[in-house]
Amino acid sequence: MGLECWEPGSNHFFPVIAGLGFVEMDKHYKLAAGVQVREEDFGLLFYQMKGPRLHFVASGRLLAEDFFRGEMTLAAWMGRKHGCNGDIDGKLEMVATALRQLKSKGVILEC
Repeated sequence: MGLECWEPGSNHFFPVIAGLGFVEMDKHYKLAAGVQVREEDFGLLFYQMKGPRLHFVASGRLLAEDFFRGEMTLAAWMGRKHGCNGDIDGKLEMVATALRQLKSKGVILEC
């Protein structure tokens, strides 16, 4: 099943695969102080200098370092980078979960 198309700004939730519910898409994120991110083949590698701690997000090419400038919502990023029917079937929930976990660990901040 493909993802439905939406207009960024007109809907704060993005329909995902049936049974998974909705993922909030109107948030902006930036890196917390002392955190760096690097793109890898598997996705993203976050490095927290205090600790140091590493966090891996197997997002493939769905997210990039630029997303964490806080300039675009997740909805705008997915629309611009992947279009309405990009190759993101089944992965959006994983990305949203990873963002929630990174936020809870103080790696990224909502802005």
